[in-house]
Parts: sequence; structure tokens; C-alpha cells
Amino acid sequence: MCLGIPGQIVEIVDPGAYLAKVDVNGIRRTISVRLLAEQDVAAGDWVLVHVGFAMAKIDEGEAALTIEAMRKMGQAYDDELAAFDSTAITLESR
Repeated sequence: MCLGIPGQIVEIVDPGAYLAKVDVNGIRRTISVRLLAEQDVAAGDWVLVHVGFAMAKIDEGEAALTIEAMRKMGQAYDDELAAFDSTAITLESR
């Protein structure tokens, strides 16, 4: 199952390449924020992450509700976190 999971942007790693470091449940990965280029995402913003891309900017309340609902999914949520933990975009792979 592939889910969009909430993550908080902790750093814009490479503005020219639209890369940001995001924290998802304590797991930090570099993702693409190119799809949100028109929304001026910044550190502290919450985004919905799917397959290494920020798909939508969301507010903190929506992020909290989504995380709570996903935790209730049990193993599916754990599997999604494991998949997120095992992938990363690196500056060398651009």
C-alpha cells in the first residue's frame, strides 16, 4: 500500500533543485518539493509526502488528524514508514 504521509519540512536543502529535508515520524529524508514550487514552502511547513514528492501543503491540524488516523491502521502505517525509511533522494542522484 502506498499512502501519502504527513511530514514537516525541517530544511530547504537545495532551493534550485526544489529539494527539502522532511521529518516523518522521526525519520528524516530529502524529498522533492517541485510540485509545490508555487506555494513557497519553507522550514516548519507541513506537507503530504508520497513516493519522495511533497504532493500538497497541509496545515498542522490536518497533519495531526491524518497521523492519528494512520496510526490506527496499524501494520499498513508501519509498512509505509519502513518504506519511507528505506528510500532517499540524494544530491548526487539528481
